[in-house]
Amino acid sequence: MQSFEIDKTDLLRIKTALEGNDAELQEVLKEYHASEIAILFEKLPQEAKERIINLLSTQIATDVISEMDEEAHPEELLIGLDPEKRTEIVEEMDYDVATDIISQLDKEDQQEILEDIDQEDATSIRALLNYDEDTAGGLMNSEVICVNINLDKKEALDEIIRQSEEMEEFYTIYVVDDNDILKGIVSIKDIIKARGEAKVRTLVQTDFVYVKAELDQEEVAKLISQYNLTTIPVVDDQMKLLGRITVDDIIDVMEAENTEDILKISGVSEDEELSGNWQDAVKSRLPWLVINLGTAFLAASIIRNFDATVKNLAVISAYMTIIAGMGGNTATQALAVTVRRISLSDLSDRQAYNTVFKELLVGLVNGACNGLIVFAVAYFYDANPMLGLVLFLAMTGNLIVAGLTGASIPLILKRVGIDPAVASSIIITTFTDCIGFFLPLWLASKLLL
Repeated sequence: MQSFEIDKTDLLRIKTALEGNDAELQEVLKEYHASEIAILFEKLPQEAKERIINLLSTQIATDVISEMDEEAHPEELLIGLDPEKRTEIVEEMDYDVATDIISQLDKEDQQEILEDIDQEDATSIRALLNYDEDTAGGLMNSEVICVNINLDKKEALDEIIRQSEEMEEFYTIYVVDDNDILKGIVSIKDIIKARGEAKVRTLVQTDFVYVKAELDQEEVAKLISQYNLTTIPVVDDQMKLLGRITVDDIIDVMEAENTEDILKISGVSEDEELSGNWQDAVKSRLPWLVINLGTAFLAASIIRNFDATVKNLAVISAYMTIIAGMGGNTATQALAVTVRRISLSDLSDRQAYNTVFKELLVGLVNGACNGLIVFAVAYFYDANPMLGLVLFLAMTGNLIVAGLTGASIPLILKRVGIDPAVASSIIITTFTDCIGFFLPLWLASKLLL
């Protein structure tokens, strides 16, 4: 299936159908998948969303709200629905999805929803609300299929059938003792293939991967990726089974983390919504731009200290902006690769050293190659081989510094406990601009004047 993108024709069809009666609107909605309706909701007013949700079956309405992007604020749609319809939808949702949406509401609205739904569902959601949303506990679904380690094959199958009646899908059977302490995992295939008299304890796999509820969601994603898991159990400090995290949850986490890193590297706060208004964007970005302005003044102060060089060799002004710009590009490349490596795994001292050394060599080679091009331009266009030598040395030097800082700065920040994606970019820009201006001006003052 191809990915769905909002098309003017689709949006026009929905808006036209909204002007008609409910029967006509329902006929049009039948042609769209729940996830497609969720995407279309991004362009519809609140009243239209509520009308559509009320026309859909509980199952499809649940899927639509569950598929809505966080920035589309599904919680606002949910709280605005008729209480009876809202209750049906929440009770149909997976606990983790319901918790994610309800957690965005204020305490009063949360309480209103939880008081209306089934007590067992409310208890499970309340338990999940206690966990930080960026941890394994906040990510997990407390609906699991588990069997007692003392059961035989038939008893285990009966228990699996009973527990799976209200679950859409499951990947792994968890094995617990009488105190709900997790002892291992077993596949449904192994249970089915086992002899009739076989006990679960003889089938259980005791060497398995699990996570504690407090573990950061990014670390959970790394474990699932590292061990190629479809699901991972979540336990407390006593190894009591709390829930499970599935691979589809991790896909959302990885998308969110990657978006967060991209925004941070670009100097944009992670609090800024991608679909937010211009006021929020200004509030998020202005502080970083002010800091960048300060670093720009620092770089400009270097030029002021070489007024005589600029006056006597005006052509150097054009070239030094090229050198500074190339340094910025090189540093950004090294920064992106290094931050990505850090996000995938904690680098050992040797790996960190190798990363920095590699980027230093890359900067040296790329600097020399680009330096030769600039040398050739100065030699043939400006008929000044000494200027070409100055530019060659400045370009090579700045790209070495760019590669070195692009790799080392995020590693240093990580080591001292600062998010490398947040502060690296502005520090590196300062380095490459200052060195990009200083080297050609200083070399020119020594070799040409």
